[in-house]
Amino acid sequence: MNSVLLGIDIGTSACKAAAFDSEGKVLAQATKGYNVYYPEPGFVEQNPMEWWNAVTVAIREIIETGKVKPEKIAGIGVDGQSWSAIPVDSSGNVLNNTPIWMDTRSKDICEELTRKIGFERIFSISGNSLEPTYTTSKILWFKKNKPEVYNKTYKFLQSNSFIAYKLTGVMTQDRSQGYGLHMFNMKSGEYDHSLSDEFGIPVEKLPDIYACHEVIGEVTAEAAEVTGLIAGTPVVAGGLDAACGTLGVGVLETGQTQEQGGQAGGMSICVDKAIAHPKLILSYHVVPDVWLLQGGTVGGGSLKWFREQLGFYEENQAKLTGKRAFQIMDEEAADIPHGSEGLIFLPYMAGERSPLWDGKAKGVFFGLDYSKTRAHMIRAIMEGCAYALYHNIKTAEEAKVSAGILNAMGGAANSRLWTQIKADVTGRVINVPSSDTATTLGAAILAGVGTGLYSSFKDAVDRTVSVKRVHEPDMNAHKQYMKYYEIYLEIYEKLKETMQKA
Repeated sequence: MNSVLLGIDIGTSACKAAAFDSEGKVLAQATKGYNVYYPEPGFVEQNPMEWWNAVTVAIREIIETGKVKPEKIAGIGVDGQSWSAIPVDSSGNVLNNTPIWMDTRSKDICEELTRKIGFERIFSISGNSLEPTYTTSKILWFKKNKPEVYNKTYKFLQSNSFIAYKLTGVMTQDRSQGYGLHMFNMKSGEYDHSLSDEFGIPVEKLPDIYACHEVIGEVTAEAAEVTGLIAGTPVVAGGLDAACGTLGVGVLETGQTQEQGGQAGGMSICVDKAIAHPKLILSYHVVPDVWLLQGGTVGGGSLKWFREQLGFYEENQAKLTGKRAFQIMDEEAADIPHGSEGLIFLPYMAGERSPLWDGKAKGVFFGLDYSKTRAHMIRAIMEGCAYALYHNIKTAEEAKVSAGILNAMGGAANSRLWTQIKADVTGRVINVPSSDTATTLGAAILAGVGTGLYSSFKDAVDRTVSVKRVHEPDMNAHKQYMKYYEIYLEIYEKLKETMQKA
């Protein structure tokens, strides 16, 4: 029996592909980068064909260098970044770069439609506010500004569904990514034709909806030739990267919570019904009959930005010592007291998503003086991202949804210091399973359930996910952090009008 599962993750900066055995052990993995384009202020785009090219190279590397036999692969799952709007014609040709989740070009369209249709009408169906980062307004931007693209478009695809199409030739829309489309009914999991008409987006331009673990087709001969896979290998619909990562850290039951720290940070709380909050994000989980109340932030890449722009010392030390630059940054920040002695960082480096929904929000260091060092700045960045996480957790409580133990994923979870800071700021226990492979593992689990390798999602999690570290919160530190957290909130409130002018 074939027992290898392949997970593919379409991230913001790179694609990751990983092969797992049935117990969740990584057999081989590869990462391949691609470009992000910023053609105009507020425009953030990627070329889906660059994703596909990176995927083919990564899969070939796994097969050829990783010694994974393609005939042993039982199934393939694909996850991807949220809120793409990939216009393809009936032959699957990409007609334009896709705006990605950071793109805010359609702000005016959102404001106009919210006035015309009404916030309550939109929110009652979709469970989400109409924001320019979502897919809906991006489709309408094409309709308004590039009618030649819109009129030629047969379907608008998501990031994972595009790769699934390239593998199988089948165009799909999985339920977990449905939340990007405001005519997607968050309670029924189907399109609302009436609201679709009000938006002016024909349902015919949207693919049929599939369960995330549903087998949608098989690898075609054409895809097999460019990837090295075996034609006929089953492919499931896949899902949202945050939802697959949530599954990949073992979060699948009500009350369990995932915390992520990568280019996109945030949290996902499992709920057993469609509980929405206008300042948060509601989506289907990749697990059937479960929803995720999510908070999404943009500050996760702040530390990477600091290393690239100001981290010359750490980069040089890394060359001399053999340590990673991020490890050296951890060691420096560990010597700074809780609260960074009053240095507070607002991590709004690309505006901010929930719960602010402010595309004009700016990154800010507050409290700089001659006593502050690079180490203070590094720790303040970590703490600022933790405050953003806590802000979302507290907002969820307004909907009477409580986050319990947090299961961490993403690159930030590799930092013991950063994870402990998050535990101390939130006052919650944080478990760390395999942080770097959680998302691809979640995608692979979908393939395993869909092809019958696992009897259920619980069976899959029990067999593949194990906690490697546990971080208990220091409640004395938590009390100290709450003083700075209040200042963190106050800084934004006092600066937000000024930020609009910059």
